[in-house]
Amino acid sequence: MSKSYSPAWRLFTVIVFRPLIHALVRNKWAGQENIPKTGPVILAPNHMSYADWGTDCVFFYGAGRYPTFMIKASAFKVKFIGRLLYGCGQIPVNRGAKDAAQALRQAEDALKEGAAVIIYPEGTATRDPGLWPMVGKTGVARLALTTGVPVIPVARWGTQNVLPYGSTKPKLWPRQTVRTVAGKPVDLSAWAGKQTSAKALRAATDAIMADVTALLASLRDEQPPAVSYDPAKSKPQQPSLEADPGSS
Repeated sequence: MSKSYSPAWRLFTVIVFRPLIHALVRNKWAGQENIPKTGPVILAPNHMSYADWGTDCVFFYGAGRYPTFMIKASAFKVKFIGRLLYGCGQIPVNRGAKDAAQALRQAEDALKEGAAVIIYPEGTATRDPGLWPMVGKTGVARLALTTGVPVIPVARWGTQNVLPYGSTKPKLWPRQTVRTVAGKPVDLSAWAGKQTSAKALRAATDAIMADVTALLASLRDEQPPAVSYDPAKSKPQQPSLEADPGSS
């Protein structure tokens, strides 16, 4: 099977981004042993900042995996950036388009190649006032139940200090600390084979988000809210830059 990416492009990004991110922020990691070294895997982190992707990249590089992101399609139209993204095998997401589910099919294809696919289950940076994970969209559960691939919950804390959501000015001095932890695979056995059931997808998504939230609580040494913030119930839902094509 021919691969959907260029090994040379991937090597280039590792050589460039790994030392750059480590120079900009202080990274502290835990739980990388929970990420399979080989084979298909879905990585599900919380989302707080547009700086998340950088620290997530080096975290997964450190675990021996190259992450395949689902990225807004418009980024692929930018000169050089688009070539880089395609070359690295990243997946374009057409936000709000009828064919958005095509991104999930591409993610399935990537998993068949043994990829580590990273999906932010919240669909966008959290709007929770306390920066706790929001109610997740169901695309990540749909992908997991359809493929049978394990989901690794991931939590990260600190990127909100590097680049707060909505800001375009990163704070790089003093050098910020970003802590990231990966947990054990989420137990989705109760919903195996039920990817066509909206009820099962919601329950599986909630299980994934519960594990992500628990990891974040351990990083923060705080108690999360009893009920997760749900943006759909707070205001009219708006398309997000990282919209989950498989959400229901």
